[in-house]
Amino acid sequence: MTDQTAIPPTGHSVIQSYLRSLDSSPGVYRMLDAESRVLYVGKARNLKARVSNYARPSGHSARIARMIAQTASMMFLTTRTETEALLLEQNLIKQLKPHFNVLLRDDKSFPNILVSRESPFPQIKKHRGARSEKGDYYGPFASAGAVNRTLNHLQKAFLLRNCSDAMFSSRTRPCLLYQIKRCSAPCTGLISQTDYAALVADAERFLQGRSTAIQERLAADMASAAEAMEYERAAALRDRIRALTQVQQVQGINPRGVAEADVIALHMDGGQACVQVFFIRAHQSWGNRDFYPRTGAGAGEAEVLEAFVGQFYDNKPPPRLILLSHPIEDADLMVDLLSDRAGRRVEIAVPQRGEKAELVENAARNARESLARKMSETAAQSKLLAALAEAFDLETPPQRIEIYDNSHIQGTNAVGGMVVAGPEGFIKGQYRKFNIRGADLTPGDDFGMMKEVLTRRFERLLKEDPDRQSGNWPDLLLIDGGAGQVSAVQSILEDLGVEDVAMVGVAKGIDRDLGKEEFHRAGQRPFALPHNSAVLYFIQRLRDEAHRWAIGAHRVKRAKSLAATPLDEVPGIGAARKRALLAHFGSAKAVSRAGLADLKMVEGISETMAQTLYDFFHGAQ
Repeated sequence: MTDQTAIPPTGHSVIQSYLRSLDSSPGVYRMLDAESRVLYVGKARNLKARVSNYARPSGHSARIARMIAQTASMMFLTTRTETEALLLEQNLIKQLKPHFNVLLRDDKSFPNILVSRESPFPQIKKHRGARSEKGDYYGPFASAGAVNRTLNHLQKAFLLRNCSDAMFSSRTRPCLLYQIKRCSAPCTGLISQTDYAALVADAERFLQGRSTAIQERLAADMASAAEAMEYERAAALRDRIRALTQVQQVQGINPRGVAEADVIALHMDGGQACVQVFFIRAHQSWGNRDFYPRTGAGAGEAEVLEAFVGQFYDNKPPPRLILLSHPIEDADLMVDLLSDRAGRRVEIAVPQRGEKAELVENAARNARESLARKMSETAAQSKLLAALAEAFDLETPPQRIEIYDNSHIQGTNAVGGMVVAGPEGFIKGQYRKFNIRGADLTPGDDFGMMKEVLTRRFERLLKEDPDRQSGNWPDLLLIDGGAGQVSAVQSILEDLGVEDVAMVGVAKGIDRDLGKEEFHRAGQRPFALPHNSAVLYFIQRLRDEAHRWAIGAHRVKRAKSLAATPLDEVPGIGAARKRALLAHFGSAKAVSRAGLADLKMVEGISETMAQTLYDFFHGAQ
């Protein structure tokens, strides 16, 4: 008699068994498969009513029927209100990433323009992340490029400074921006605080959409200057008017009847979805972004759009108006949730006519065109991955390729870089950099650096995802190097017990010429691909991206090390005190040579802190 592991029952009968213990409370439910993996997270105004729908043996869509057939158990959490259930559902989806849920895969924050209030002469700059700095924020903008273009024109129009407070306080003469008429040089007193405040007010009025009066006043001032034969001043005013006009032209869509809104349009085709978001602020378009959410194995338009809206505003303040291309199922709940997050009323609408409908149609057209391009690129990428599998004798086309490279200058500021590619191209949200920490490494030891990077990478994978359920395990590793690198990496993986991840070393060949690369695999002879091979070009692109990423990380690390001063090592010296000391003495070296009495004269440096500084540089007596 042999022991056989009992297979737990699945399907609508399992779901039926939970009905006896449920009531009509609002809440969140989870459906789990036979291995306790979460298949789906859902919310319900009435848990018993919602679950009873799943308990019916027929009448479901193909997607829901597949989900029910795999369900072996369920979990429930009741909430006080329906809005709490919606919020909990969104948090669990983001955390658990269930297969049958719609998932927004790119939820990065968007940049804003910040008019900082830390100084009597406010700075205008790009800002991303938490709004912790004192000042006025304008945004969001769709991309850093959109912010940079707008800032460039605003500098020409309003002559506001963009230098850091430390640089501003240490200037003794105007910088180049003043010479090219992009700053009014408040750092050296060439403009009064009152006049500079007027420029700041004009810039903020423009960012709020009240630009007509500004341009009319500048035009009148230009005419007056010309009449008075102040031609240089008239030319400067003309340039400012032109800069304002250029901002408006770049923004393209400038709706008269919509002051503040996000326009969100969805297009679906072949089980894939594209969501296009346009940001309308101050009657101006501040750019657009496209997103490709995972559709939860076949969710409909209403479910995809509702999930997108809930997850998109998880870490972003919603505008007063959200215009959608399709109605969503629980619009009232979503309005309550977003209004709670914003601290004010948020409206959701699906316009049918007028200017708002035209905005939505424009976004829908962009979504349709973006998805068509994406599907075309994905098809081409799938062909490349299939050809890559054939070239390297892989059993199936790889779904996740990790490419590694190191960057350093004679061993200093060493950084390892990892980039990731898959069926949809480069997955930039999965890129990683590794600051090389090995104290026993010989400077320039590429083998040692690669060993540290791969060890840290796979030890973390083994710890966080030993069952390989997250999709973060690679199918193929591409290593920059030849037989020696491949042998070293192979021994690392064997020591960690990882023996089923394919690996290829990419060496430049004898002449180190592009197109003559040699490919190395453990235990096999090196080989080359034809010079005009599409797979060869694809691998070159992957390697160049890894090289670019590693060099960029190295440059950032090197820049930080060059900007570092001995003051960074003094206990209790933060950014504000460091700025005050550098502004007072001019350099870190001058601080190190200063006497105790001189240190006490610096604003923000107490007697105790002055003693700490003095002891740090001179040694406690």
